[in-house]
Amino acid sequence: MIDLDDTDRALLRALQGDGSAKASDLGRAVGLSQPATWRRVKRLEDAGVIAGRRVVLDAAKLGFGVTVFLGIKLATKGRVSLEDFERAVSAIPEVQLVQHVLGMYDYRLKVVAPDLSDFERVLRRRIMTLPGVGDVEANVLLSEEKRPLPI
Repeated sequence: MIDLDDTDRALLRALQGDGSAKASDLGRAVGLSQPATWRRVKRLEDAGVIAGRRVVLDAAKLGFGVTVFLGIKLATKGRVSLEDFERAVSAIPEVQLVQHVLGMYDYRLKVVAPDLSDFERVLRRRIMTLPGVGDVEANVLLSEEKRPLPI
C-alpha cells in the first residue's frame, strides 16, 4: 500500500476518466504545475498503483455485437485439470477475460461474438470441448455501465 493524499486521489480519478491526459491538463485540473504532476504520476506508476494505460475499443463498432458471461464448473478437479483448462481457454480469441473464482463456478469467462449464432458455434465447438468442462451457465450482456474505482 502507498499513502495517497487528496491530490493523488484527484489525479487517479482524472486518469481513470482519460488515461491519455497530458500532465499539463491533469495539473490544471488538480492545481499543480506540469512538473509536479508528472512527478506524482511517475511515483504512482513506480509504486504500481497505476498498472498501465490502455485503449478501450468499442466492441459493437468492431462487429462484436454480443457479449456473454459464462460460468464454468469443471467436471474434474485438480492441479492438472486447472492448468489444462486455463491453457486451452486462453487459446480461444473470442474469450476476452478468464477469471478463476470461488463459488458456484470455478471460472467466469467473458466471450464476444458477432451475433448469437456465432456465439453458439464458439460455445459448442470450442468451449464445451475444453478439458474438464462440466456445467456451463451463460448470461448475455444487455447493457453495461462502466464505473471508476471509488478513490
